[in-house]
Amino acid sequence: MRILVVNTYDIAGGAARAAYRLHRSLLEQEIESQMLVVGKSSDDFTVKKYDLNIKKIKSRLRTLQYRRFNPIENYPNKTKTLFSTSFLSFSNIVDVINEINPDIVHLHWICDEMIKIEDIAKIKAPIVWSLHDMWAFTGGCHYDEECGRYADGCGKCKVLGSEDENDLSRTVFQRKQKTFSQIPNMTIVGLSRWLAGRAKNSSLFKDKNIVNLPNPINTTKYKPINKIIAREILSWPTDKKFILFGAMGATSDPRKGFNELQETISKIEDINIELVVFGSSKPENAPKLKFKTYYLGQLHDGISLKILYSACDVMVVPSLQENLSNAIMESLSCATPVIGFDIGGNSDLIDHKTNGYLALPFDSDDLARGIEWVLNVENYDELCINARNKVLEKFDSKVVAKQYIELYKEVLHG
Repeated sequence: MRILVVNTYDIAGGAARAAYRLHRSLLEQEIESQMLVVGKSSDDFTVKKYDLNIKKIKSRLRTLQYRRFNPIENYPNKTKTLFSTSFLSFSNIVDVINEINPDIVHLHWICDEMIKIEDIAKIKAPIVWSLHDMWAFTGGCHYDEECGRYADGCGKCKVLGSEDENDLSRTVFQRKQKTFSQIPNMTIVGLSRWLAGRAKNSSLFKDKNIVNLPNPINTTKYKPINKIIAREILSWPTDKKFILFGAMGATSDPRKGFNELQETISKIEDINIELVVFGSSKPENAPKLKFKTYYLGQLHDGISLKILYSACDVMVVPSLQENLSNAIMESLSCATPVIGFDIGGNSDLIDHKTNGYLALPFDSDDLARGIEWVLNVENYDELCINARNKVLEKFDSKVVAKQYIELYKEVLHG
């Protein structure tokens, strides 16, 4: 069985890391897997970078032209949520996919102009598509900010700040509608129960086979180490309680909930606390937080992350919309309990008062209660054990890879 995992990047970003983990998990199960990307950061020979060669100049010119006439610029009231039109692509990457001739093409995150929407229908092999956000079934937004208009064809896009029924989101939606109708064999994977449910409610995927399978994680790499040792490595005090917050664009992406975190932190009474932020450097106009705060910037390697998770007492993920968070999974795998709002895919990972705390959506008071509960609960060590066990049972790479292999067999043999 030959699988081609397709993602814009190999290890840069949450979706990339998740796709790469699946690719490596398949290889460990002796599946012939290859990964195709346009942005390669690793030195893994099983990851093939699309070589632009002579076409690089043409592609660059097209990109410059696109930026000059970027249709998104017609919407001055657009929110900060990512919006992708996929009008352009890197030349003949679909030809490369077809030349590799895999048994199954497993698409993941394919934006940043990796593939033009219309080109997806030119892929000859059966398609499995893992959804790392909502983009595949919306008119361009990666998260809909609870708009819900993807169920009816988009238009009046909340993310674009538009009141026009026939706006850019409607145009992109109709392009997807026409393209997807031409693909007879496409299976959609919702990485969380929440996203699988949203995909089923979408008019673009209502006739497609939709399954719920998670991302995998290598639990031999993401495992707990002694907390005192971890803090000594980081030169942190051993007599403080550490709260961890982190994500790509942790302080700049409103969806990640940094504003909600600030409000929550102000309501915590315990003074023996310090805060750690990773995924973003210290902002130019950093807010004055109640507790001493460490800004660690972006961390890319598993060893640094394992030390960080192990050094902290609890992780807080106050996202406003969330699929299946790598950060939550990594933290739990390192036996550090997690607190988040009861939204999206958080409940797939967090079991309330068993390995963490699910707060009432967007209620900073309850989020603060959750932090104080975890930090002061008598059976804290049991929470940590439960956190690790949940990941070993449900998300370990060996467990998840076997589930994907069974899905591939079903796709190939019906």
